[in-house]
Amino acid sequence: MALYQIWLIVAFLLIIFEICSATFGAICFAIGAGFSALAAALGLNLTWQIIIFAVVSLLTFIFLRPFMLKFLDRKSKDVKTNADALVGRKAIVSERIDAAQHTGRVAIDGDDWKAIAVDGAVIEKGVEVEIVKLDSIILTVKPYTSNF
Repeated sequence: MALYQIWLIVAFLLIIFEICSATFGAICFAIGAGFSALAAALGLNLTWQIIIFAVVSLLTFIFLRPFMLKFLDRKSKDVKTNADALVGRKAIVSERIDAAQHTGRVAIDGDDWKAIAVDGAVIEKGVEVEIVKLDSIILTVKPYTSNF
């Protein structure tokens, strides 16, 4: 097996790894391996192939990876997920919220959460509230006011 074929196999395996990880790190090494395969096909010795691999991989890490992370990464930092997605949503008080008695619960999306009022006020059962903050498993709420 020729050396350029080995470099191509390495590049292919790194691309497969990149598809599985999507960190844009393995692709930098795959590009370096691709350039090393080209160098091997052109007849450069192993020392030059390794130097080309290292330099091209480093350059892609410095210049290409930040671009890919900024423009191609689908994980938006603005998208709230899991429990953090509850902040700003409406809920219904399922058990009277009273800070003095340390009681209160709200229902949202079929789940029942322990809740406290923003200003320590009493909020009666059945009132619509807005979730202001999430602290562990306790929601901080305020009475919902429509913007219309």
